[in-house]
This record gives sequence, structure tokens and C-alpha cells, in this order.
Amino acid sequence: MKAFVVGATGETGRRIVRVLVAKGISVKVLVRDRQKAQEILPSAVDFVVGDVMKRDTIEAAIADCTVLLCATGARPSFDPTGPYQVDYEGTKNLVDVAKSSNIDHFVIVSSLCVSRFFHPLNLFWLVLYWKQQAEAYLAKSGVPYTIVRPGGLKSDDTDERPLIMAPADTLFEGNIPRLKVAETCVAALSDAAAKNKIVEIIAQENVTQKSFAELFAGVS
Repeated sequence: MKAFVVGATGETGRRIVRVLVAKGISVKVLVRDRQKAQEILPSAVDFVVGDVMKRDTIEAAIADCTVLLCATGARPSFDPTGPYQVDYEGTKNLVDVAKSSNIDHFVIVSSLCVSRFFHPLNLFWLVLYWKQQAEAYLAKSGVPYTIVRPGGLKSDDTDERPLIMAPADTLFEGNIPRLKVAETCVAALSDAAAKNKIVEIIAQENVTQKSFAELFAGVS
């Protein structure tokens, strides 16, 4: 297995890379700024300069990879096209290249509540709407996938609350450490029960700790 990670310099993406490296999985990252990425990410990673908006750069980079993990997301800005460009068009480019490259598994980080059009987050240029459109495009593509919808993202890696995993459109509040999101994404790569599913995840106190195998198997 060789993992191709997009969005690797973001807070969640860098944790995905670290979990992959810790598990001994070869990693290649697509980055716009090589120097910045090298300052953030482990030296064991292969760095390739490219952009999800430029399909040819994805095609050149993905050639020797077998799985793809996407943790991209539009940054808050005054550009109303940001979520459309990054969360939808960029993801479409990744899906198309993954399909033509026969990628074994595409794991994408999305968000809770993407199905709620009137959610406050859609005031940020319809970000949830465009994430949902990207999910739908991936699900229809024929590429084996896992769509991970986390709750509110927290950067406290010491948070050890157990994980709750549920089917699409069943969790609408809650939060989760970014590290647990990363661990979920990486665990999905080696679990057949995770394929072609949407899973919603939050962390919560006073619930029974379950293995990822149990969690994925419990989502229909």
C-alpha cells in the first residue's frame, strides 16, 4: 500500500500523515508549497508540488499510489467561490484521477450536517452544500470509498473520549479530536467493512470503547 494524501498540511491532514507513517505505510503528499510542507510533515514522506485544481499535476503525482486520502477544505475568505472550487471541483478532479488510476480506496474527510441546507455553516459560501455534492460525485464514481463525517474538530490530541460511529444523517451535534478523525481514516484503508460507506463520528464520554472493526461493522 502507498497512500496519496491531499490536504496534508492542514490540521487534520498532517495528523493523517503522521498516523500513516507511524503504521509503516508509504506516503506521498500533494502540496502547493514544498518548503512549508517539509517544515510540518515527517521527513519520510515523498513531497510532490501540485494543486487539486490542476488535474495534470494530480495525474503526475498519483502514478505509484494505491489509496487516496483527502482532507482538503476551503479556508475562510471573502471569495464566494472558495468552497465550490476546493470542496467540489477540486474533489471532482481527485475522483476522476483516482478512477482512471484504479485507486483501491478513496477516503475523504467531510462534515456532519452536510444534508442540512439551512445549517449556519452554509453561510460560509455554501460550504456544507458543496461538500455534499462532492460526496455524491465520489459515491457515484465507482471508486471504492469511505466518506468520514466528523463533528466539530478539536486539536487536543490528548482527548481520549471513546468514538461513536453512526450511519449518514444520524448525528447532528458533537465534536471530536482531529487525531481520532485521522485514525478513523487510516483504519478504513484496511477494513473491508469500511468500503462504500458514509460514517459519522464524534467523541463522547461514558460510552463503551470499541475497536474500529466493531465500529465499521456496526454501520450499515
